[in-house]
Amino acid sequence: MPKQKTRRSAAKRFRLTGTGKIRRNKANHSHMLIRRSNSAKRKMRQPDLVDASETKRVRRMIAQ
Repeated sequence: MPKQKTRRSAAKRFRLTGTGKIRRNKANHSHMLIRRSNSAKRKMRQPDLVDASETKRVRRMIAQ
């Protein structure tokens, strides 16, 4: 059986934390920013964790 390859699109979007959780960037921070409040834009800068229901799927995509 051949080695499993990493999905490059997923590798660019997700990173593992030191404890093994998967970190992601928040969505909706690249367009229509004028109507958003400063606090909303500031919160979108912070990374977030992938939800537990999606962790298995993402972990398989990044093959780690």
